[in-house]
Amino acid sequence: MDTIEIGLAVTGGLLVLVLLGMRVAFAAGLAGLIGLIWIFWSKKGYDPAEFSWALTVATKTAGQVPHSKVASQALSLIPTFILIGYLAYYAGLTKALFEAAKRWVAWVPGGLAVSTVFATAGFAAVSGASVATSAVFARIAIPEMLAVGYDKKFAAGVVAAGGTLASLIPPSAILVIYAIIVEQDVGKLLLAGFIPGAFSALVYGTLIIALGLTIKGFGPPVKGFTWRERFVSLPPALPIFFVVFIIILFIYNPFGGDAWGTPTEGGALGAFVVFCMAVWKGMRWREFRDALLETAKLSVMIFTIIWGVLIYVRFLGFADLPGAFSDWITSLNHPPIITLIMILLAYAVLGMFMDAIGMLLLTLPVVYPAVMALNGGEAVTAADSAFGMNAQMCAIWFGILVVKMAEFCLITPPIGLNCFVVAGVRDDISVQDVFRGVTPFFIADGVTIALLVAFPGIVLWLPSLV
Repeated sequence: MDTIEIGLAVTGGLLVLVLLGMRVAFAAGLAGLIGLIWIFWSKKGYDPAEFSWALTVATKTAGQVPHSKVASQALSLIPTFILIGYLAYYAGLTKALFEAAKRWVAWVPGGLAVSTVFATAGFAAVSGASVATSAVFARIAIPEMLAVGYDKKFAAGVVAAGGTLASLIPPSAILVIYAIIVEQDVGKLLLAGFIPGAFSALVYGTLIIALGLTIKGFGPPVKGFTWRERFVSLPPALPIFFVVFIIILFIYNPFGGDAWGTPTEGGALGAFVVFCMAVWKGMRWREFRDALLETAKLSVMIFTIIWGVLIYVRFLGFADLPGAFSDWITSLNHPPIITLIMILLAYAVLGMFMDAIGMLLLTLPVVYPAVMALNGGEAVTAADSAFGMNAQMCAIWFGILVVKMAEFCLITPPIGLNCFVVAGVRDDISVQDVFRGVTPFFIADGVTIALLVAFPGIVLWLPSLV
């Protein structure tokens, strides 16, 4: 067998392990190690006397990966972004944001659900983790929706779907991971997520209002708030937007000149600002400890996936599978946009069986070079490219599309992580109920992805200004 055949065989074995229920991190690490041993041994003609040598070299190669690849300053953004979200929750900023959204928006059909979506979008601007966002609003928003007569399945579905917005709206852990894998500018990718994230929230809100107008008794509006009560609710929610402003100001310096700091330093500054707010709001030692523990748990989970998958990615490099896949994609007799849509549909299917971060880490080393080749290569100009944009803009556009697909996968059965989180927080709601509740949001996500593909300017306008 040549290296391409070995690569395909090991990749097939990896998918079998994942489907059998093995965690992506361990399945990828095991598959990568076996693949490295196989390739090195094949170079010695499968001589039994050389197997020990192949095992030693493969083990050393795999062992160098975790430190060499994860000791990246950019990856320190992930725990700081997650910490910002948990500190904001314990500071009471989340509840204040939901209360403000409720007083301003709840009067429309399905108003409390719309308020939840907008509040999750606001919280996503200080939380880099979809899981954390879903867990927080499962405690805050679901009881209020149930109290006014919402179906519990739909109430849970709103929170699970709203939590996915944290994947796009900066700060976003998944966008940081994408930027590191494809070696693109983290700052520009984070900036590119703002408009698509806000656009996704608007599509969700429009869907809920449409359901409220067409289904009798669905999502009764909540009225009775005076203008004074609405304006009074704004000051407690403003600190969240202040934190976002501080991070953006620090990273991008809109006044001209060089940026005042890196995205990593901006994330650390944001965490410090939220910490000060939390202390000022009366956060106690126990709450601070819980915030640190939850941040550590989620960060360790993410980094474990990264470690395992990067061993598999190192194997892919030896197998030259990314290059072979790129050559095959570019040889297809289809318009590039059709091929891109087929890739996105493949992500939708793959996401039914894998978590979002693991899916991106496993596929991007193979898929990203193929998409760039479709566009015309790394040196292509906008005038000569297939998608009408240069290489950097194509990387940003594709990144937002892929992360949006990762959002979609967070709520698709059978392993939609956000749905399990909501069910775990609410003992009275089963995970099957949550999956039923998110079903209407599949339509909304489909509309959003179609518009982002058809109109790349929605994604690229902000980063093009930097």
